[in-house]
Amino acid sequence: MEQVNNKQIILKNYVNGFPKESDMLLNASATIRLSLPEGSNAVLVKNLYLSCDPYMQFRMRESNAGSFTPGSPIQGFGVAKVLDSQHSNFKKGDLVWGLTGWEEYSVVYTVGFLFKIEHTDVPLSYYTGILGMQGITAYAGFNVICAPKKGECVFVSAAAGAVGQLVGQFAKLSGCYVVGSAGSKEKVDMLKNKCGFDEAFNYKEEQDLDAALKRYFPNGIDIFFDNVGGKMLEAVLLNMRFNGRITACGMISQYNLEQEEGVRNLYQIIVKGVQIQGLIANNYLHMFPKYMEMIIPLIKQGKICYMEDIAEGLESAPAALVGLFSGRNVGKQVVVVARE
Repeated sequence: MEQVNNKQIILKNYVNGFPKESDMLLNASATIRLSLPEGSNAVLVKNLYLSCDPYMQFRMRESNAGSFTPGSPIQGFGVAKVLDSQHSNFKKGDLVWGLTGWEEYSVVYTVGFLFKIEHTDVPLSYYTGILGMQGITAYAGFNVICAPKKGECVFVSAAAGAVGQLVGQFAKLSGCYVVGSAGSKEKVDMLKNKCGFDEAFNYKEEQDLDAALKRYFPNGIDIFFDNVGGKMLEAVLLNMRFNGRITACGMISQYNLEQEEGVRNLYQIIVKGVQIQGLIANNYLHMFPKYMEMIIPLIKQGKICYMEDIAEGLESAPAALVGLFSGRNVGKQVVVVARE
């Protein structure tokens, strides 16, 4: 079979700090053969949707295990259609989600992170988020680790992100009182008016985070889903209730500091019996079938509001990724490469 063009987003060089658009380039001259050699055990896919995620900045750095290779396409989670398969688990025409390349077509050799899509009566882009890694992250971090009880008070930082918006809604479905923090009025309005949070506030407008939390949680916080760390975590520790639970999902306030900040008020963990657990989503992939049994009916019944920020075209991917780190996106950031 003849070769076809295969546009790619290439990492130019290793990155220090937040990535910039200039760290990536569009290679419009690459080509690919749309068939696989016999016995390769690989899967050839046409990429449809790509996920932009904060963790990707770490793979752009030289010192990290699993770093991207400069001069090669960036990799991430996405949704794709199988064009050819030499692996017994997949066949031509299958829709899949998992790890793929930032390019029009990819040959996937690591099929352990490729999953067949069984439910096609929901938007396929959802498999970059609510039906993908962000979904299982929210479910495991909140429903499993925090084990919520009806009537408990829940606080979610970076609540307008792909994970935070789901955690808040899972909390409401569990009968909890939920407050979220975000970085703009638009995001605060989204949390209250679309995602059903009881309250939300713009942390940038608060001079005293401890006072802000006491305003929304006069009786304290039972569950904190932490995506931010830093000063927000310090303030939350002062406001945790006895036997409270904290899921440490992210520390975005610390990722690009030359010197990470220390966290004060840790003594509160002892005197209040607070449990803190770090969340590694890969450890909970075995729970995916159970999660899907819960989430698919909720989506179809309209009981979950899932916000996406859609960027059109592969060439828009660098700007979409960079926008994550300034809070430009509202909801889950998705790049559309093709719509089948």
